[in-house]
Amino acid sequence: MTGMYCIGNFTGLVNLKQMNSSEHHQKSRRTMSMITMRDRSKNRKPLQKGRNLSIEAIQTVQALKRASRDASSLEQVYDNKFRRLLKFDMIAVLRELLRQNQCLLALKVFEDVRKEEWYKPKLLLIAEMVTVLGSNGLLQEAELVIAQLKAESCLLNPDLEGFNALLQSLMNLNLTGLAIECFYLMKSVSCDPDRLSFKILIDGLEANKEIDILAVIQQDAHRYYGQYADFLEMDLTLPKCN
Repeated sequence: MTGMYCIGNFTGLVNLKQMNSSEHHQKSRRTMSMITMRDRSKNRKPLQKGRNLSIEAIQTVQALKRASRDASSLEQVYDNKFRRLLKFDMIAVLRELLRQNQCLLALKVFEDVRKEEWYKPKLLLIAEMVTVLGSNGLLQEAELVIAQLKAESCLLNPDLEGFNALLQSLMNLNLTGLAIECFYLMKSVSCDPDRLSFKILIDGLEANKEIDILAVIQQDAHRYYGQYADFLEMDLTLPKCN
C-alpha cells in the first residue's frame, strides 16, 4: 500500500509538473505573439494626407494628352472617359493638367467642368489657373477666365482667402487692371477686404507706378481701418497652401 501511495504521489507530481510546463509554454507563446504583433506595427506606413489621383483620373489625363493633336480623337476621350468621371476626379484631372502646364487641355477641361450642374467657381482654383496661364504667356486666356468669373458672380461665395490669392496672382502678372476689377467684384459679393488685400494691391500699384488708382485704394484702406492703416508698412504674406 505504501508503495502504491508513493507511486500515486509521484504520478500526481509528474502530472502537475507537466501541467505547469504546458501553461508556461502557452504563456511564452502568447508573449512571443504579442511581441511579434508590436514589431509589425512599427513597420506600418503613415496615412497619406489629401486625395491622390484615382486610376480613372490618371488614365483620363494620359488619354487626353495622347489625343490632344487630333480633334475627333480628343472628343471621343471626352465622351468616353472625362464626362463619365465623378466631380472630384474631374477637378483632379484639371489640377493635374495645370501642374503639367498642359494649358490648352486644361482650358478645355475647365469649359466642360463649368457646364456641370454642381459647378460653382472656386477662387483658389481660378487663381491657380491664372498663374499657370500667365506664366506660360497666355495672358488673353487668363483675362477670359476672369471675364467668365465676373459673369458668374451670382455663384460666388465671400471667400477672402480665395480673393486674396487671385489678387496676388494678377498682381504677380502685372495685370493691375484685372486685379482692381476683382477687388471691386470682391466687395460686390459682400466679401470685405482685409489688411492683406490692401497690402497686395498697394504694393503692386506702387511697383507699377499706378499713382492715380493707388491713391484711391489707399483712401479705401483708411476708410476701412482709419488710424490702424499702418499695416501698409508691415510685411504681410499670403498663407501657404498645402
